[in-house]
Amino acid sequence: MQRVHPPFDPEIAAALVAVNKALPSSVTPELVGRLRELTAAGHTMTVAEIGEHADVREVDAGVPLLVLRPKGSDPAAPLPGVYFMHGGGMMAGNNRTGADWLLGWLAEIPMVVVSVDYRLAPEHPHPAPVEDCYTGLTWVGEHLAELGIDPARLVVAGGSAGGGLAAATALMARDRGGPPLRGQLLVCPMIDDRASTPSSTELVGEGVWDSVSNATGWSALLGDAAGGPDVSPYAAPARAADLSDLPPAFIEVGSVETFRDEAVAYASRLWQSGGQAELHVWPGGCHGFDEVVPHAPMSREARASRANWLRRVFAE
Repeated sequence: MQRVHPPFDPEIAAALVAVNKALPSSVTPELVGRLRELTAAGHTMTVAEIGEHADVREVDAGVPLLVLRPKGSDPAAPLPGVYFMHGGGMMAGNNRTGADWLLGWLAEIPMVVVSVDYRLAPEHPHPAPVEDCYTGLTWVGEHLAELGIDPARLVVAGGSAGGGLAAATALMARDRGGPPLRGQLLVCPMIDDRASTPSSTELVGEGVWDSVSNATGWSALLGDAAGGPDVSPYAAPARAADLSDLPPAFIEVGSVETFRDEAVAYASRLWQSGGQAELHVWPGGCHGFDEVVPHAPMSREARASRANWLRRVFAE
């Protein structure tokens, strides 16, 4: 059967030529090392580079955390907080990956950002990554005054694998009585291992993070259990039977990416459970399109939408 998907935005389609030369759309297990190299080279800043734009502190909380504050801000004056989980397909990145997003939010909204360096699959399969994320969140919840975070304004956030981990961490916080959360910001979240939606199989050898890459990531995290009947919702939040009593969500996805349908379904289920979600499906957007073409109008609009949602959630 011929695979059909929406067209890529023209600017994105042109940029993907260079992107796919550096790393093929289909990340197989043999390419995980290359994925890690490119993530480190292209999406991961040094502490010194981050420190040019924010006050930075490294913390050992049982898991390594990176704490960012506006330069010269007074910790005695509480600010809203974002607890961030980086992307990388569950297999790449560290707590400095995605720092450009964090610095962008800091530039627009005075806040404290805490980024967690969770362990990576396949060396550390589930539940190691999500337990690390929850360990860090628990530490943040116990040190809010020290960090200068307003306890009533703490949001979890992440992109791609980090978006899935943010959703899972919100579930854990609800189920385990963890720190109260004001919201969850889920950018193109990786939340369903079952590959059962149309979008999960539309892309093969196209775009960013196609169906082959997705199978590689989930297999790294879950091994032979991936796609089977016994996967925990803390690994794949789309499997959660109950989405009630979760914080309001911002959910964003491109129309031409593997995660499209599962993200839309997750937003719908949050509404059906009596919760709140703001859903964006960007036309022609590939996975991570705002990093593929950062200066395109749609990318700028997407980043502004995230910041505007944070601004509204923090003001409530």
